[in-house]
Amino acid sequence: MNEALAAFDLMLAEDAVWLLVQKTGNPAYDFAFDSAFACRRPWSRPDSVTAIARVGAPRDYGALFRELATRGVSLINSPQQHLNGSELPYWYPCLEDVTPRSAWFDEPPEAAMVTDSIGWPVFVKGARQTSRHDPRKCIAHDASEYNRLIAEYRRDSILGWQRCVVREFVELRPVEFEHTVKIQPSFEFRTFWLHKQFVGGGPYWSQFADYSWTDSERDACVALAGEAASRVDCPFLVVDMAQTIDGRWVVIECNDAQESGYAGVSPFALWNAVVRLAPGQNT
Repeated sequence: MNEALAAFDLMLAEDAVWLLVQKTGNPAYDFAFDSAFACRRPWSRPDSVTAIARVGAPRDYGALFRELATRGVSLINSPQQHLNGSELPYWYPCLEDVTPRSAWFDEPPEAAMVTDSIGWPVFVKGARQTSRHDPRKCIAHDASEYNRLIAEYRRDSILGWQRCVVREFVELRPVEFEHTVKIQPSFEFRTFWLHKQFVGGGPYWSQFADYSWTDSERDACVALAGEAASRVDCPFLVVDMAQTIDGRWVVIECNDAQESGYAGVSPFALWNAVVRLAPGQNT
């Protein structure tokens, strides 16, 4: 394997799907593909293959994509598709009617601008992610709380470099939780989509709370998530869904599925579905 790929494990699973894998040390993210599938690492492979990456969250996805392309490995999501799936300013315009109202700013806005654009209360996050679900850095009920929150936001190593997103605070159906968690877990589910086909779903807060969906809840949740996946141009996509206290389903977040944790989704079931969906590709 050449130097550019030396940090990664490029494997062909079940002669169907190329995977570019790098262990992160996080059990919510890593999966032992060799223990579940027939995987081979051919010395001689096609000049160009399309691979699904599981390498953590790259610091610069575009640079990684371009470097791998020079070695004959094209990641399933292009740099633009990665942005489409992972940053709210890109996916929100496609999903405005099925997700809480949002506005984004290069710098955290003044409280008066929040009052005019969204109103109170609000949920504040970076364009890509929150900071460890800390309510002190994401929920404000009025201008005073918001000003304290933004002071924390600017100092935070995760949030400080991101564009600031201010969202309408929607009250979600809560779930009982057994372990310490910073924010109240909600009836929220992570869904995975490959080429707009459902390949896996499960409770987002499974590490902290024991809950599941009924068949009818699952059907309603997956139906709306599928509608969202059909609108966002990102081949391997995660759509996080939650139910409000009045029973509506809403899109909470989208992300590039290559860098998303499994949450309560069975990795074995997920990758089985991926393999079944792409038999014999790029072999």
